[in-house]
Amino acid sequence: MTQTTDTRRDGHGPLLPDLLASALTAAERGWPIIPLHPGSKRPAGHAERACPGTGRCADRHRTPEERATTDPELIHTAWAHRPYNVGIATGPAGLLVIDLDPVKAEEPEGAPDGATSLQALCERARQVLPDTYRVRTARGEHLYFTTPTGVRLKCSVDRLGPHIDTRAWGGYVVAPGSTTPDGTYEVTHDAPVAELPGWLTALLTEADKPAPVPVRVHDGTRAARTALERECAVVASTVEGGPNGRNNTLHRSACKVARFVAWGDIPRHVVEEAIQGAGEATGLPPAECRTTIRSALDWVIAHATPREAA
Repeated sequence: MTQTTDTRRDGHGPLLPDLLASALTAAERGWPIIPLHPGSKRPAGHAERACPGTGRCADRHRTPEERATTDPELIHTAWAHRPYNVGIATGPAGLLVIDLDPVKAEEPEGAPDGATSLQALCERARQVLPDTYRVRTARGEHLYFTTPTGVRLKCSVDRLGPHIDTRAWGGYVVAPGSTTPDGTYEVTHDAPVAELPGWLTALLTEADKPAPVPVRVHDGTRAARTALERECAVVASTVEGGPNGRNNTLHRSACKVARFVAWGDIPRHVVEEAIQGAGEATGLPPAECRTTIRSALDWVIAHATPREAA
C-alpha cells in the first residue's frame, strides 16, 4: 500500500504521517490495532474505572486488547475523527516483540542498553537471531517475531536482560508511522516476520524460580545473625545484569557482613556458607560465588581498623 502524508500538524512543526494508512497496513497483516491518543503511546478510550457499561462494555469492561480490530470499516471510522497514533495488540496478532530501550539518565556510566544486553545474551547462548522485521522506535528498537503454535507468551520486563522488554499477550506496541514527542516510529528492515527462536521461547516460558528459603543462623551475636540473614535475602532476590546484578550484590553483601567477622561477632565459615548458598540460589556458579565472597571478606578483615576490630 502506498502511504501518503497528512496535512495535520502535531504542534511541533513536522507533518504527521498518514496514520490511517499505517493502521490499515497493520490490519492487512492480520495485526489487530487500537487507537492511541494523538502524539502519545496511551490507548484512547475509557479506563476501567470510568467504564460507562454501555456498547461493547455492556456486560463488562473491554480492555484495549479486547477492543483491537482488523476491520477496515471500524478503522476508517475511528481515524476519520482524530489523527490517532496506532497501537498493535501483540497477543491477538500472534506476535512477540522484543523492545530494546536505552540506558536511563540516572544509571552509571557503562551500564548496558537493550541492544548491548541482547547481544550479550546471544553470545552467552551461542545463538544468532534470525533476520526479521525491525522498527526504530522513538528511543530504541522493536524486533518482531511470531509466537510458536500453541505457546501463549506474556509481556516481560528485563527478564531477558537489562532494558530488554517483551510485548505479547496483555500488551501492545506503537506501530510504525506513529509519532510521539520523542520521535517517529519507522520501519528500518521490512523483512518477513520470523518465528521466535526456540531458545528465546524457553527463556520466556521457563517457570519462575521458587522464592528462596530464608536463611536462619544460630551462631554469632544477635546483631551479626540478623545482618547475615538480611544480606542473604538481598543476594537471593537479585537478578542477572547491571550494577545491581548478582555478582555485584553478592560482593557488597559479603562486605557488609565481613565487619562482624572482623569484630569476632560471628565465625567466618558461618558467613561463607550462608552467603554461598544465597549466591548459588540466584544461579551464579559455585566457584564464582566462592571467589567473590572470599575476596570481600579478605579485604574487609585486612583493612579493619583497631577500633573496629576491638
